[in-house]
Parts: sequence; C-alpha cells; structure tokens
Amino acid sequence: MERPKHKLRVPRARKGGVQLLVGTRKGAFRLKSDSERKHWSLKDAWFVGHVVHHLVEDPRRKGVLLAAARTGHLGPTLFRSEDGGRTWSEARRPPRFTEAPEGLLQRTVNHTFWLTPGHADERDTWYAGTSPQGLFRSRDGGDTWKPVRGFNDHPDLDRWTGGEKDGTPDGPKLHSILVDPRDAAHLLVGMSSGGVFESLDAGRTWEPMNKGLVIDYVPGDPDFGHDPHCVVMSPTNPDRLWQQNHCGIFVVDREQGVWERVGESMPKDIGDIGFPIVTHPRDPDTAFVFPMDGTSVWARTSPGAAPAVFRTRDRGASWDRRDRGFPKEHAWWTVKRQCMAHDGHDPLGLYLGTTNGEVWGSVNEGKTWRTLVRHLPHVYSVEVAGVAP
Repeated sequence: MERPKHKLRVPRARKGGVQLLVGTRKGAFRLKSDSERKHWSLKDAWFVGHVVHHLVEDPRRKGVLLAAARTGHLGPTLFRSEDGGRTWSEARRPPRFTEAPEGLLQRTVNHTFWLTPGHADERDTWYAGTSPQGLFRSRDGGDTWKPVRGFNDHPDLDRWTGGEKDGTPDGPKLHSILVDPRDAAHLLVGMSSGGVFESLDAGRTWEPMNKGLVIDYVPGDPDFGHDPHCVVMSPTNPDRLWQQNHCGIFVVDREQGVWERVGESMPKDIGDIGFPIVTHPRDPDTAFVFPMDGTSVWARTSPGAAPAVFRTRDRGASWDRRDRGFPKEHAWWTVKRQCMAHDGHDPLGLYLGTTNGEVWGSVNEGKTWRTLVRHLPHVYSVEVAGVAP
C-alpha cells in the first residue's frame, strides 16, 4: 500500500462557542452554546416531519450546510443552504444511480445516508453515500451529483455487498467516507455490509481493506462481506484508522495493512459491540466508543441499561469507563454510528445523540456528562459546526 505523498495539514485546537447540527427521524435541529460551553439553547428546527439522516457544515465555506433528507413528497433528496440555514434549496440533481441497460435490475436510491466534504483544496467537492450502497460526488457545492462510476459500476460490487441478499436491518448503507487530508485522490469508504474499501486514484479503482477483521456470521476469512459500523481516520496520523465493527473494535496502521481487534480488552460484561467511534483530534492513540448490548438478540440498548462512554489512550490496550452524569439504571437507549462527535477544544468536548431523543455533552473528554436537550425525535446524526479557528 503506497503512502500518499502530500503534506499533512495538522488541525489546531479550537476555542469559542459550539454549534451542534442534529439530524433526526422527524427533522433537523441546531443547538448553540456560549463561549464557555456551559449554557446551551435550541436555536433552529428545519424539515420538521421529514427524516434527516445527516446534516453537515462545509468547513471550507462559511455558512454552507447540506442536509440529506427523505421527505414524504420528494422522496430521497438533498437540501443546501448558503446562509447558515436561513434559507434552503433542493439540489437540482440529487444522488441517483445510472439507468441500467434493458434487462438488468435498476438500482434505486432509498435514501442518502452520509455526507462528507471533499479535500480542503477542492472547494466545491462533496461525497455522498446511499442506501443501497452507492458513492456519489458533487463538484458544484452539492447542487448536482454524479455516480462515482469506478465504484458503483464495479463488476464485483454485488459480491462485495451481498446484493439483494443484504439483510442489514434498516437497509444496506455506504458510510464513513474518508478523504485523506494529504491527498485528495486517496479515499476510503465503509459499507454495511461489504467492508472497508480504498481508492488511491479518486475513485477510479478500488481494493478491499479488510485483512484481519473478524467476521463471525460467515465461514472462512473473506476479503469482503464485513460489516463496519463506523470508520474514522486520525487527523494527526491519517494512516491510523479506527473501526467500530459488527464484530468488535479494531485499529489498523496502513503500513501494516492488517486490522487488530483491540476491543477484547474492554470489560467482559460490556463487550466491544457498538456503533459510533471517535478518535482524538490531537492523539492518534486515543479513541472513544459507546457500547451497546450486542448479545444474541442485539437489543440495541446500553449494556445493563446503564450507558457509558469508554476511552482508550494506549491504542486499545486498555479502556476506562466514563459515565459520571449518565443514568445508572433503566436507560434503555443507545447511540447510532453518526451520533457521536467532538469539538476540537482543549479540553476536548464530546457530544452524543440518543435513540430516545436526547443530546448529551461533556467538556472534559467524557469524564462528566449532562443533558443538553431532551424530547427531540430519535437522533440519527450529530455534527459539530461553527467553531471558531
């Protein structure tokens, strides 16, 4: 695996107030804090009644927001705002698959699930991942989208994903679209199901990157068919990747090329099954996860109904529980893959949204937690926005 040669831009610690962009089953919302992150208020509600899978700010263009929505009258579509959410317009051409030749099955986008801004040097480029698994790119700020044909038309795509046999409960998805900050042509994606795939040529060709992953629901040691829940890249070391997988917590360094299961050092009564994972913006050995009950019935609640975030500071060799402020019992909720984020501050702020419509925050790397807002719909995504450099 050749290492990208472009110079890394290391992010700086950020200060000031924080905004949270929250996508839910019935709309999108914006929360704002004061400069000390002590006081929070719910400022905006958008697309109320529509499913919003992802709401993201463009870090390259102030005031630009993109929302991936599934509406009752327009179906799956995208909305754009260039004035910080005061006004919105629908994308002229949302993601949709190329028309299939006669006699072949036509793939149809059920919803756009994931949005990722392109490289810092590609001002108007965005990427989108859909259900079923598809990768799309916009070069005009999210107004029109085209399939990344090297991926969507790959002859092995159905083999990678399981095709029509994919049984992902709420629909198969392409997610965790990662752009190497050193090299705009270096892309990674995660697929549920399918696995992690990598391109070194802006999406023209792809290779699986699943060596070392555990897969306990199919025989053998396949190169594809895995179920990554969330994949993240370390900002200070983009060759370090972390993954919360259907079968555990894993980490890989690209020069080694083999995923290592580090979740086995989690407490045995908790396990290492969950959806979100967050890596520290200044320390590639530090990561945070939110486990869920992944026993035989996959209850998708906090283990023992007692929620907690777990942190490692030694690349997964050990994990410490960080739950002060969370309920100690009878909290029957969990946190989905897009619902945990950090704000880059020092000390680091962490934020998570729950399946029962709460947003929680910590301003000390998860040592203590408090509820920022209650009574939202089921939360699908949480992103940090509007943080001053």
